[in-house]
This record gives sequence, structure tokens and C-alpha cells, in this order.
Amino acid sequence: MTNPTFWNQFLVWPIVNLLLVFYKAFEALHVPGPLGFAVIALTISIRLLLSPLMRAQLRSAKKMQNLKPHLDALSVKHKNDKTTLQKAQLELYKQHGVNPAAGCLPLLVQFPFLIALYNVFYQVLQNGDLQKLLADINTIVYHPVLKLQTLDLTFFGINLGIRPSQWTTHGWWLLSIPLLTGLLQWYQTKLMMPTSPTHNKQPASPAGRLTTNNKEEKKTDTAAEMQKQMAIMTPIMFGFFAYQFPLGLALYWNIFGIMGMLQQLSINREK
Repeated sequence: MTNPTFWNQFLVWPIVNLLLVFYKAFEALHVPGPLGFAVIALTISIRLLLSPLMRAQLRSAKKMQNLKPHLDALSVKHKNDKTTLQKAQLELYKQHGVNPAAGCLPLLVQFPFLIALYNVFYQVLQNGDLQKLLADINTIVYHPVLKLQTLDLTFFGINLGIRPSQWTTHGWWLLSIPLLTGLLQWYQTKLMMPTSPTHNKQPASPAGRLTTNNKEEKKTDTAAEMQKQMAIMTPIMFGFFAYQFPLGLALYWNIFGIMGMLQQLSINREK
């Protein structure tokens, strides 16, 4: 963290200093557990900073979901002519003002921030040599007023540096943290999934048309099955991460996820 690399100077050090600003502010107000509130304030600040990019990403994803029936129809219509299919898809995107790449750029911009936040929280909350940690932090602060003499890792009496994987020594209640993280991630994934349209039964069709319909139904079923698997695997994956990482990281991720859910709900209400 103290090495003057481009990554540290451009992302890690500013985030550490902003975290210290919040920590010092809550400490000056005599708020108990200032580090926990500082983590929450920093998470909200980063989320608000990235909000325009994330909103653009979510809107782009929603538009793509809305266009999926039209894209499927074009795939059937031009299934034997890829060139015509691509032109028809581009025309459809143009008509509806959709840029397929618009959802990728915000993710690429957010990714360095998320990695930097992980590095900051992991190094601050790893519950190792506290004196060495304080010395390292004090060498990268932007102003002497931010220097630390001590660092209170407790939040409502809970040490943010411990991990749920240490539940055998710190209590079984720690297992509720990865469970909560997994549930929040499941709900957020559920909000991002398109609602399945209700299909009416079709009258009897010629054999050729039935074969085509069966193929399309298989493709739809496969896509739906993959979405269901993602809705199961993603919460399990993040729950596992929360089980292995310090509680401060779970606090950050859960606050970040709750704000993401609120933003997703807002996008879903838009026409």
C-alpha cells in the first residue's frame, strides 16, 4: 500500500484518505464505532460517484432485455443470412436508440474502483499487526490532521477485522453474515432478470413449423435455464467470499448492493 505505484497513487491512496476523513469526522463527533460508519459513508460516496455510469449500464441492459423478442424474431427471419441479420439488428438498435456496447464501458470504469476498494478494506481490516498498519497509513496521508494514533476496529462491539470463517472461536452468529450477503445478491440478481412472458397455446401447425418452433423453444429454455443457474451460483459465490473476508468488506459490499437494488428498482419502474 505504501509503494508509490501509479495504482496506489491514483486510486488506493485517495480512497484511504477519504476513509480517514470520514473516520476522523465520526471520531470528532464521538460516534461509537467510527470505522464502521466511515466504511458506510465511503461506500455511499463511491456509489454516488459511480451512479451515472451504473445507471447508464442498467438502462442499457433493460433496453436490451426489451428488444430481445424482436432480436429473436429477426434471428428466425434471417437465420440463413448472417449479413442481413446483422444489418437488421443494427437497424433495430438505431431505431430504439440502443448502443450494445453502452453496458460494457461503465463496467470497465467501475472495475478499478472496486479492486482498489477491496485492497483498501482488506489491508485496513485484515486484523494483523496494527502498529505496522498505522505506520503505513500515516506515511500516505495527505494532511497531518489525518494521521492516526490508534484505530478502533469495532462497530457496535464487533471487530470488523474478523472473518465469518472464524465462527468456531468468535461465535456461530458470524455465519449469518455470508447468508445475508448471499440473500442480498440473490435479490439483486432477481431484479436484473427479465420477466418471462406468458405464452399462449398455439393451434396445430404443419410439421415444418412445429420443428422450427421446437428449436426456438429449446433455445429459450436453455437461456432461461442458464439465467436460473446464474441466479443460484452468484449468491453462493458472494456468500463464500463474505465467509472468507473480514466483516468490514461484507459491510461495504452489502451497503453497495442495497444501493444497487434501489437503483435497479428505480430503473425497472421507468417506462
